[in-house]
Amino acid sequence: MQSDNPTAGILVIGDEILSGRTREGNAHHLAGVLAAAGFDLQEIRVVPDDHDRIVAAIRGMDRTLGGAWDHVFTSGGIGPTHDDITADAVADAFCTVLEINARAREAMAERYARIGLELNENRLRMARIPVGARLIENAVSAAPGFSIGATHVLAGVPEVFRSMVEALIPTLQGGRPQVSESLEVRRGESEVAVELEAVQGEFADLALGSYPFRDERGWGTNLVVRGLDPARVAEAMAVLKRRIGAAS
Repeated sequence: MQSDNPTAGILVIGDEILSGRTREGNAHHLAGVLAAAGFDLQEIRVVPDDHDRIVAAIRGMDRTLGGAWDHVFTSGGIGPTHDDITADAVADAFCTVLEINARAREAMAERYARIGLELNENRLRMARIPVGARLIENAVSAAPGFSIGATHVLAGVPEVFRSMVEALIPTLQGGRPQVSESLEVRRGESEVAVELEAVQGEFADLALGSYPFRDERGWGTNLVVRGLDPARVAEAMAVLKRRIGAAS
């Protein structure tokens, strides 16, 4: 699918994801948001809580550091405990240092005072922000995320992650939203492959895919057409329906 939209990558950070202890859902949520906002998601990568691996991933993904993508979104590792090392690694990736951010500290102090908790040393770790970074608002628990270069560092807790995404995305320049249409057929993937390939040949500017499934009725396939022009997507789907109908 041809596009001039800004590109994006997602970097999920955490041993708990790689061990299978925690089911990852943040990337799935963000992928849908990015498509709707006109960003072309090109990669989802998962790395452990390892400083050097995080640094290498950021440098390989962030275009301002010579990496691949226009925007990088991270999830995880900015909490209050010793194994929350994302902020440290991102600072190193950009050759800067962490400091207690006055705005972050103030927002957190106000929230903790309101709920009757102390802003202790561990919680204050979440106010450590790389010098030169821009804060990302956290309407749930006040401890902010941050953006530096083309990297946007977000929390791993799903509710907080979504709050930060909601605050961040409107501040970024996206492109044309991706649109899609789908068709469910009660046939195996191999039975519609020829027709799908033929339509893809006619509509090289679109992305066509087939996604098989099995349920109580047997095998079926979801055929999906994706693109940036709704009229073009609708045209391709109409052609696909005719070809599938002719082949049935």
